[in-house]
Amino acid sequence: MKRYGRVVKVKPEMLERYKELHSNPWTEVTKAISQCNIVNFSIFHINEYLFSYFEYIGEDFQKDMKILGELTKEWLSETDQCQTPIETAATGDLWTVMEEVFYQE
Repeated sequence: MKRYGRVVKVKPEMLERYKELHSNPWTEVTKAISQCNIVNFSIFHINEYLFSYFEYIGEDFQKDMKILGELTKEWLSETDQCQTPIETAATGDLWTVMEEVFYQE
């Protein structure tokens, strides 16, 4: 199992839309997340930032993320318009993976 923390900015004018979408996520999206070996998935908000945390329990992260992207393409078209990358994001990436610096079980 590997833990992931990611960060992205939320467009202030789109925050309520983003929250609305996540208050009642589409069933096919929640099923796809589980199907692609993601557990304990959370998204938090503070100021202009969204922080996500999830645990990956699969064997091939890249493959599962590609499948997840395909299964949730329509959902992402809704949520992605609410977000903008942070300044240090890699070219083409919306969410930026953060370095884990501490963990205690």
